[in-house]
Amino acid sequence: MKRSIIHVALVAAGALLSVAAVAQSCDGLASWNSSQAYVGGVKIQHQANAYSAKWWTQNEDPSTHSGTWDVWRYEHACDGSSSSSSSSGGTSSSGSSSGGSSTSSGSSSGGSSSGSSSSGGTGNCSSAQYVAGTAYALNALVSNADKEFRCDIPGWCSSSAAWAYAPGTGAHWQDAWTQVGDCGSSGSSSSGGSSSSGSSSGSSSGSSSSSGSSSGGNSGKLPAHALVGYWHNFDNGSGLYRISQVSDVWDVIVVAFADDAGNGSVAFNLDPGLNKAQFIADVAAKRAAGKIVVLSFGGQNGTVTLNTSENVTNFVNSTAAIIDEYGFDGIDIDLESGAGVMHGAPVVQNLVTSVKQLKQRFPNLYLSMAPEHPYVQGGYVAYSGIWGAYLPLIDGLRNELDLLHVQLYNNGGLATPYRDQAYAAGSVDMMVSSALMLIEGFPLERGNAGFFQGLRPEQIGLALPSGPTAASSGFASTADIKKTLDCLTARANCQTLTPSQAYPAFNGVMTWSINWDMHDGGIFSGPVGSHVHNLP
Repeated sequence: MKRSIIHVALVAAGALLSVAAVAQSCDGLASWNSSQAYVGGVKIQHQANAYSAKWWTQNEDPSTHSGTWDVWRYEHACDGSSSSSSSSGGTSSSGSSSGGSSTSSGSSSGGSSSGSSSSGGTGNCSSAQYVAGTAYALNALVSNADKEFRCDIPGWCSSSAAWAYAPGTGAHWQDAWTQVGDCGSSGSSSSGGSSSSGSSSGSSSGSSSSSGSSSGGNSGKLPAHALVGYWHNFDNGSGLYRISQVSDVWDVIVVAFADDAGNGSVAFNLDPGLNKAQFIADVAAKRAAGKIVVLSFGGQNGTVTLNTSENVTNFVNSTAAIIDEYGFDGIDIDLESGAGVMHGAPVVQNLVTSVKQLKQRFPNLYLSMAPEHPYVQGGYVAYSGIWGAYLPLIDGLRNELDLLHVQLYNNGGLATPYRDQAYAAGSVDMMVSSALMLIEGFPLERGNAGFFQGLRPEQIGLALPSGPTAASSGFASTADIKKTLDCLTARANCQTLTPSQAYPAFNGVMTWSINWDMHDGGIFSGPVGSHVHNLP
């Protein structure tokens, strides 16, 4: 388990010294505010100490909520010379930066900037300087890069991913903000997404910047619109097929599943009906053809042991060995109740820690998640137990995440903020509403436990059974799947719920499973794959 305060034994007259006790400058860190909402990665100072948020938090005092399982991580004591200013948009992490962050050159001394805050004023504008990770309301005005902006999508405006949503400079800022004015040059605006040169000091870190190489969440191979399918490493009546037999219509092949080997270690045990050398060659051939092949952890009965720091080390080392041996592009997290995923369980934060360590080893690591909808959108109804339990995991890895496809089957209808009654499983409205909640964000526990900040539309896909035999419930007709994709990407063919805006970058569709689809004659991959690949 990654402890919130790491104590290192130093042999010095037999005494223990806490590394965290060494005072450091807190210049540039905002003072904690009980009414302010903070997202994972944001650093603040409070009572002469620096802390970083592990996940979304509001009104939780860092001095009393920084234990092993708490929301705040103690970083270091402040050296007394700091002055409270704007908070950083995220902590730097060696070797695992999110995509789009800039690297400073010259003689800068405060970390590279990525549009998260400026080092000075706001020119002629009266609005406050933009700070990544701040909770911005609809129509809130901010200044950045000598311009003034209005917030259109609060979930994105409030994101800690400055490289993506810093107004005027982030890669996707126009999805979240509208420019409304020109502040005039103040000579001190933040840089966003470009290299800074010359001499600068005290600039705050954006969503990420680090030593080592990283490509953020996207491996660079994922198509703008993808068809994703799970391939069975077992025969459950659907048939056992070689990877080479999988149709080229599939863009991402998710191999199900890895096995729990104990004490955090995992193993991949190929079905005895398949040949290991041939399997490795088939994976390499698919990758050479531009396909993504990843290993999934979990499933209905899947488990993994991640309770201690030793477990984390074993998990990372064994997973890395499997990736090296079989040539996988990355991993998929499909852990459910069998792995003990629930609020407060150590597996949640330890998965975040493990994935970030894997990203250091494999900078282009592909990452997807496929939780059941009670673990994600279920946080709208309740925020305890399993309900919304994946949200801290998603929030902690939002910069590393390539695709989130939440299972819309085997769990009935979906309660949403859009109407009082739940939407029926398999309906266009359920599929549309599930995606909108992940893109636009949603209140937790019906507004009583905070707010989940949405993800980028290109990080979201539907997750559906490939046919009536693939799942016990949640099957959607091909016609309704097509209508859902049209509704989300073009606001066309909607049922009763129409998005306030189109999301043409919405990624695509995942299904369980490739094997059942092959068994059933391609009834899913043919028509759905064609529609996905022809989205605008």
